[in-house]
Amino acid sequence: MRLGGVFHIQHVRTGEVIDEWDDHNLVVTEGLNHILDTILHGGSQVGTWYVALYEANYTPQATDTAANIAANSTESTAYDESNRVAYVEAAATGGSITNSARKATVTSNATKTMYGACLVSSATKSDTTGTLLAATKFTTARSVVSADQLLVTYTFTAADSDGI
Repeated sequence: MRLGGVFHIQHVRTGEVIDEWDDHNLVVTEGLNHILDTILHGGSQVGTWYVALYEANYTPQATDTAANIAANSTESTAYDESNRVAYVEAAATGGSITNSARKATVTSNATKTMYGACLVSSATKSDTTGTLLAATKFTTARSVVSADQLLVTYTFTAADSDGI
């Protein structure tokens, strides 16, 4: 089985989309272990996943975890929402699951440069508990100002892979 995802981001300023891009992610070892443990070993399912954005020029590593990703990537907390924004996905279809019908919207409250995003199981900003599923470094860093919104869609796909 091949697993992977794509973060699709829309950058909105004063109601207008001013930029839009896609970045493929890294499904980290902690995320892969969680998937395997949940499906095959009776592990506990995560009820809600959350989107986090980060401000450091950091490339996610397979060894990143929920315990270190906030510090490694300098997670951004400069947004209006009181917690990380929930990833509200629809049921899987065609081997993919997505939140495209309910994009995670992050409203900036400062001028910042965003370098990437990740999907984690804890709602608390900069929390070091829970599980990190996936992370991406944007191909190009993006500058936001106060009141800008980043609308984050994450699509996760599983596909059969012959020969594994």
